[in-house]
Amino acid sequence: MDIRLQLTNTPKQKPVDETKLGFGHIFTDHMFLMNYKTGKGWHDARIVPHQNLNLAPSAMCLHYAQEIFEGLKAYRRDDGEIQLFRPEENFKRMNVSAKRLVIPQLPHEEEMVEALMKYIDIERDWVPRTKGASLYIRPFVIAVDPYLGVKPADEYLFIIIASPSGAYYSDGFNPVDIYVEKHYVRAVKGGMGFTKTGGNYAASLAAQDEAHQQNYSQVLWLDGIENKYIEEVGSMNIFFIINGEIVTPELQGSVLPGITRKSVLELCKSWGYKVSESRISIDEISDYYDKGQLDEVFGTGTAAVISPVGHLKWGDKVMLINEGKIGEVSRKIYDTLTGIQYGDLPDEFGWTRKLS
Repeated sequence: MDIRLQLTNTPKQKPVDETKLGFGHIFTDHMFLMNYKTGKGWHDARIVPHQNLNLAPSAMCLHYAQEIFEGLKAYRRDDGEIQLFRPEENFKRMNVSAKRLVIPQLPHEEEMVEALMKYIDIERDWVPRTKGASLYIRPFVIAVDPYLGVKPADEYLFIIIASPSGAYYSDGFNPVDIYVEKHYVRAVKGGMGFTKTGGNYAASLAAQDEAHQQNYSQVLWLDGIENKYIEEVGSMNIFFIINGEIVTPELQGSVLPGITRKSVLELCKSWGYKVSESRISIDEISDYYDKGQLDEVFGTGTAAVISPVGHLKWGDKVMLINEGKIGEVSRKIYDTLTGIQYGDLPDEFGWTRKLS
């Protein structure tokens, strides 16, 4: 991919205290842009100074939500080298999302990874040096036609921006409390639950707000038809350890196929754990808990990697998971994945991509 460069003459000051980075409010000096037009395809790849977009008020993304996005991170190793974790999987998934939203397919994932690596190389000084911190990367596509008719757009903009972000567990690796949503639903099979598009997240806000009012940090979603089968948690996939078996809801079109989820499944299988993807109801989870067979519960996602669950609230019933402590398996998975991501452990799976 030919990439035109227009680098800033006035670089920003880098954050001095990396323990106060937070998430998603500091941005690097540059962004990657690429246009699409029907009949011309993707063209004019460029890296330019980070700036506001010039969009018509009638831009289709603002009215009909034809947009998709991804999220991944760049990590700095102790030796100073920078690496990404399975970036090709993000671009594969992005094209799955694109197909569902009738957005043109991006170039092959290897070509996109190479473009991303060039962008990160230019922004390499923005990758934090503090362990646990990282450079969060947000690729996204928006429909930009100035048109109010309801149809797939003819013009799109692909963008990558990046934000240095602090450690997710700034106060230590601790369990979170989860609230089971019984009224709202996130997605249904045949909808867009398996895609990474903004509408899925907008649909989650009301329940998320309700959970926060009850002092719970995340929402556990049930299926949209029978309202009893477990799907995912907030912006994470969910796992249960039942009698030593690692169980996660199967992908049926309403659950996002997380890249951390995929990595956890592959990792646990390599360790010899019994692993299954199946349809499991909240009633079954409650029964396993009553029988003392629910060993651990944890979420998986890009931001937290592994998020152990301390309490699970379903109606009036509050389940205390593993005495509110981090489980042995959750800890092992977290330590291994973060060890691979930061280069502290050998990558036996070929998951990491170093900047040259």
